[in-house]
Formats: sequence, C-alpha cells, structure tokens
Amino acid sequence: MPDLAIEVVWTSGGLDKLEIYRRLGVGEVWIWKDGRITIHSLRASAFEQVDRSRLFPDLDLGLLCSLLDQPTASQAVKALRETLRST
Repeated sequence: MPDLAIEVVWTSGGLDKLEIYRRLGVGEVWIWKDGRITIHSLRASAFEQVDRSRLFPDLDLGLLCSLLDQPTASQAVKALRETLRST
C-alpha cells in the first residue's frame, strides 16, 4: 500500500478521489489546487484534513507552494536558494 498520493487538480471532476484513495489504503493524500496544498490523513476508516503531514512533519507547505508557483524550475531553484540563505 502506498503511504502518500499527490493529486493535482486542474479541473473539477465527478469522482470522489479521497474515497478511491481510502479503498486503496493510502495513508496520506496531498491535494494541490488553486496554488494551495491541503493534506488529508487516513484516520480509522475516513480521511481527515490536517495542518501537517505525518510523513513530513517539518515540511513548510507555504514555501513548497511558493516554489510550485514559480514559472520555471530554474526560478524555483533560485527562490529556494535565496530562502535557504536567509534562514
């Protein structure tokens, strides 16, 4: 069973993706939509939206989203380097 699924939403659809992932036994689903990532953690028999990943608890989701919104991969790398230098 996979521990993590990442769903990128470009259009709205009729499928209940979380139900599909639940049936597959995926422990955590990240959904990227409209420049934002929401995390859904499988608890008992249902997904619950949570603030932090169980798999990557120290991951800065705001930083990750800002990098994903960069126009090119090289600009994302440059932005990451600048962020790391300033910390």
